[in-house]
Amino acid sequence: MSYVPISADSHITEPPNCYIDYIDPKYRDVAPSMKFVEGLGDIYVVNGMDNPIPMGLVAAAGLDPSELRVDGMRFDDLWKSGWDAKYRVADQEKDGVAAEVIYPTVGMVMCNHPDFEYKRACMKAYNRWLLDYCSEDRKRLIPLAQIAMGSIAEGMADLKEIKEQGFAGVMMPGNPAELDYDDPAYDPFWQLAIELELPLSFHILTSSSDGISGAPRGPRINAFQSIIRGCQDIMGMLIFSGVFERNPDLKICCVEADAGWVPHYMYRMDHAYKRHRFWMKGQELAKLPSEYFKENIYLTFQDDWVAFRMAEMMNTKRLMWANDFPHSDSTWPWSKEILAEHTSGLTEDQKKDILHDNVATLYKLAV
Repeated sequence: MSYVPISADSHITEPPNCYIDYIDPKYRDVAPSMKFVEGLGDIYVVNGMDNPIPMGLVAAAGLDPSELRVDGMRFDDLWKSGWDAKYRVADQEKDGVAAEVIYPTVGMVMCNHPDFEYKRACMKAYNRWLLDYCSEDRKRLIPLAQIAMGSIAEGMADLKEIKEQGFAGVMMPGNPAELDYDDPAYDPFWQLAIELELPLSFHILTSSSDGISGAPRGPRINAFQSIIRGCQDIMGMLIFSGVFERNPDLKICCVEADAGWVPHYMYRMDHAYKRHRFWMKGQELAKLPSEYFKENIYLTFQDDWVAFRMAEMMNTKRLMWANDFPHSDSTWPWSKEILAEHTSGLTEDQKKDILHDNVATLYKLAV
């Protein structure tokens, strides 16, 4: 290839000092912190959340499936490049990627914290830490900021600060405090994101409707099938409520929710709109729902060979491959081999778009 792939969704592993050293001093005594618990290993404890965050799966890339476990891991045994950027380039080279768009790990769980003021303080602390981490090599480490969305006005103020700080985009929480994202009151927020050229991302496991909060039917593994549901709900809400019709230049990323489901989802949306919008009191749209999906929504995915097979039923200019390093779903360090197999049915132009050009264009990357 004449290019090196870019991962559109990779992660860090928040170190013990991530929040404590970077948070507003008035929150320092209650900042998220790492503790060792016998039998659980090192865990992140977040004030105001009942369940701590174990470190087992957050840095399990490259392990044999039989070795995956939630509990019992020590922080010092995790991949160092997840928290020390001096080691990151070597791991990128091992996987054959030129750069990575960086998302949080503990911060994903933080999106569902009920205290929006506290959440905002934690996310600002994370943003400060991440800038330091990515300063090691800003061409290869592309930082996305977190935002709490305690109110629309607060969110707009944070967008301006995030742009000034030099972030490439913003990771949104699945559930805002004020109204919901389908309300026209959010249009000034969307317009500001467009003006500032900040793509907005919705990542799995950051929404109250992601399907993992309650007990699954049947074996626990059945809950894995529901992880993408939160993202699907948000994408459908934005389309059916006319958000993209009112804000046609808005760019939204649906992150780590796979993409192989999208052709049927678009068909189902069009069917619902054409057949059922009258009795369901749906909003009149100038275009079919699938057309908004194809134009305004970017999708990241890693080990999803169905997405590559179905690429021509989607907009290949909106598909972005990712390696999800260092999480348990990561294709690292086998990405080159997996991509050679999964992309074999694509044209060279399609491969280049999905593996490199789409993410480079979206975030204006010089790699």
